[in-house]
Amino acid sequence: MDANKRVPIAVFSLALLFAFAAQGEPPRRDNRDLYPSMAPLEQYLMQRDAEVTLARSAAPESISQDATVLILGRHGYETAVEGKNGFVCAVERGWMGPADAPEFWNPKIRGPICFNPPAARSVLPITYKRTEMVLAGRTKAEIVDGNKAAFERGELPALEPGAMSYMMSKEAYLTDDDDHNLAHLMFYTPPLDRAIWGADQPKSPVMLIPQFKGAQPIDVFVVSVGRWSDGTAAPVM
Repeated sequence: MDANKRVPIAVFSLALLFAFAAQGEPPRRDNRDLYPSMAPLEQYLMQRDAEVTLARSAAPESISQDATVLILGRHGYETAVEGKNGFVCAVERGWMGPADAPEFWNPKIRGPICFNPPAARSVLPITYKRTEMVLAGRTKAEIVDGNKAAFERGELPALEPGAMSYMMSKEAYLTDDDDHNLAHLMFYTPPLDRAIWGADQPKSPVMLIPQFKGAQPIDVFVVSVGRWSDGTAAPVM
């Protein structure tokens, strides 16, 4: 990659938390020291109706209105609304990023995401598993190792073809940096050469992010889109 180009990374989703930054500029700060460990659980929780609304904002209403909606409770994610189109919307927290993400424990992270049916069956279970380990008090390293071990034991499903998700919420908070947000789609694939997608090239809207690095053989390609889920214009990378 061009040494002068810094790839914006969000890792939510988180999973996924993406750390967005301007091209050609060094990081303004290292958030690693700001969030060294998990904050009290209350800081990650939301009011039920507000979380349902935020989760649904991940995708256009034509998709999210008939989706299952999950909310985070004290014992993990639970179903708040039963859907009928196979999509599942939720709000992910920072721990859905790689273990070395500076904002892994940032309690402000809110990543509304709406999984399509293949992703709901094969990617969403990772969210359940990681959240289970978080609530059990595991460290970042233990969470990634536990994710890897669960996959190798067959406790997590293999990735299904066609898995993708929407992250187009205007109200998302993905990082402390810049505008905190980016309207985008996420495509989950087996490990691939980023060149196949033209990812991380100058002026390309496609980025390859290390969301499941060290945990599962899944690559995540992010494609920036020019509108929010409500149809209004959004900045593009």
